[in-house]
Amino acid sequence: MLAIARFSIPLSQASDFRAQIELAKSVLSEAAGFVSGEIGQNLDEPTLWVLTTSWENVGSYRRALSSTRAKLEAIPVLARAIDEPGAYE
Repeated sequence: MLAIARFSIPLSQASDFRAQIELAKSVLSEAAGFVSGEIGQNLDEPTLWVLTTSWENVGSYRRALSSTRAKLEAIPVLARAIDEPGAYE
């Protein structure tokens, strides 16, 4: 299962956002079923960012998001994502 979250972040917030999204990825990476994760900043439009994570299955992904640590440290960052479908099989 692939989860993609895209973000539009003002350049003035880029360094703070980088730290926040790295923490969110780190929190998610500790969850059972996490396979891999990548963070990227768009080369043509540097205000656009992406967090892509791979999971063994959708249940692993959903359980990871429901953990207490994820609710405190990852969800606030993920809530800033562009509102669009992001889960792929």
